[in-house]
Order: sequence, then C-alpha cells, then structure tokens
Amino acid sequence: HVVESGGGLVQPGGSLRLSCAASGFTLDYYAIAWFRQAPGKEREGVSCINSVNGDTYYGDSVKGRFTISRDNAKKTVYLQMNSLKPEDTAVYYCAVDHPLTCATMTPDAFGSWGQGTQVTVSS
Repeated sequence: HVVESGGGLVQPGGSLRLSCAASGFTLDYYAIAWFRQAPGKEREGVSCINSVNGDTYYGDSVKGRFTISRDNAKKTVYLQMNSLKPEDTAVYYCAVDHPLTCATMTPDAFGSWGQGTQVTVSS
C-alpha cells in the first residue's frame, strides 16, 4: 500500500512537497499518480510518473507549477507544488497501478490508493 504525507496550510504563492511512500513493493514497475479531490468536485488527475521509462504526465491546471519525482531507494514519490493557488485546495491522493495507466490518469484505472492528505491554500 501507499501512504501520503506533507499536506498542510500554505498561503497563495507558497510551496509544499507531498510524499507518497510505498510499503510492501518497489516502485520499479508501476505508474504512481497523484490525484486530488475538492469538496463537491470529481477526483482529478494531477500528475503521474511511469517508473519503467521515467515518463511524467501533468494535468493542464498544474503544468509548470508542479513537479513529480521519485526516489526508488526510498520507495517514495514526491510532488513538489509551487506557486500554489486557492483552487489547488483539495485532498491529495497517491495511487498505484500498471505503468500504462499514466497516460490517461483516469481514477478508475488505479487500483491501490492511499488515505489522502489535505492541502489548503489560503491567506
């Protein structure tokens, strides 16, 4: 399974780094994605990394501001979030599945999920 951490309260324009730690498996052969869900909204794909070839994917709303990376030795995937906006406020989830699922970042395609971590962007 996976466990997220790093959420919190940050002012607009600030930064946070989320972590997704894997337990019981290595990251070498999976897609690891970040999704988010704000109250009253559908779950949205934020970013994904294909651990087989290193390809990364980003949702349009976060391109240029968020960066996904991995540390295979620590079995952890990170989401560096810069220039945060109030509309980035949501519960952020980490999910794992087959590498090919990265290309579409469809929530239903991911079978293993963490419990989520709250990110609040507010002054």
